[in-house]
Amino acid sequence: MMYQLGWSTLPGLRGLSVSEFRAMPTDAPDNERGVALEFASNDERDSFLHEIEAAFAARRFTNAADAFDTVKAYALEHAAQG
Repeated sequence: MMYQLGWSTLPGLRGLSVSEFRAMPTDAPDNERGVALEFASNDERDSFLHEIEAAFAARRFTNAADAFDTVKAYALEHAAQG
């Protein structure tokens, strides 16, 4: 099933953080303004959400564009490996 990946970008004292990753089912993936990924099962989706949350828990970004591009690259790399 195809899912659209979403997350929250929040300001902090040391820069922007990304968290609260979510994957919403979609029939119309939008890779221009976001990231769409395919998962074979709910377990695979949930495992990826835990993985990406942990990977970005301590990272900080100087601007929203950098945060977006970094998360998108991480997700697309995951998709290429799967």
